[in-house]
Amino acid sequence: MAEEATLVICMFDLLKDELRQCGSVHFFVRARPGARKTEVMEKMDDESIKISVAAPPEGGKANAALIKFLAEEFSVPAANVKIVSGKTARMKLIQISL
Repeated sequence: MAEEATLVICMFDLLKDELRQCGSVHFFVRARPGARKTEVMEKMDDESIKISVAAPPEGGKANAALIKFLAEEFSVPAANVKIVSGKTARMKLIQISL
């Protein structure tokens, strides 16, 4: 599990570098709503990032929690984090811009 956490941290670092260089970044997130804690879990075989979200999948609460979490991780305002597709699905395409 420690190896997987290191891999995800490296992947986030690469995405942060791309954000700084290009001004925006896109990636897929596999959300797991209703968790005890919002946290990055692992990099999936399909290159998506699995994130547990500590909010229920009702009324957009899990999406709002995911956006807030990613904004904090990437040090950008929440308004700069968008769910491009998958608002009602577990697999989401995320766009983050500066």
